[in-house]
Amino acid sequence: MDMNTKLKVNDNVVVISGSEQGRRGKILHLNRDKNRVIVEGVNKRQKFVRPSQENPKGGSITKEFPIHLSNVMYFCDKCKKGVRLSIAVTDKDKSRVCSKCGKSLDK
Repeated sequence: MDMNTKLKVNDNVVVISGSEQGRRGKILHLNRDKNRVIVEGVNKRQKFVRPSQENPKGGSITKEFPIHLSNVMYFCDKCKKGVRLSIAVTDKDKSRVCSKCGKSLDK
C-alpha cells in the first residue's frame, strides 16, 4: 500500500507523534514503497557491526533508523510549525505550497 506524499529528500520536517515527538530534522532518505523516512538526528539507535574493510574493529555505531511517514509533517519556517502541503497549479507548472500561509516551497 503506497501512501501519497508531497515530501521530498532534504525537506525540513517535524515529528508529530511517538517517542521523538517535537524533534526537527532534514529528510535523508524516503522509502515510498514501505512508507518510511529517515530523518537526520531522529530515532538514533546502536547498531552492532561485524569487522569489515571500512570498519576493521567492528563494534557498535549509532545511526538513524526509519520512522513511519505518517509521523512527520513539513516544518514551515514562516508559520513556525508543522503544516500540510498543497499543490498550486499555474500556467505550465505545479509547485508545493504551505496550506497555512501560502508560501511556495519549490523554486
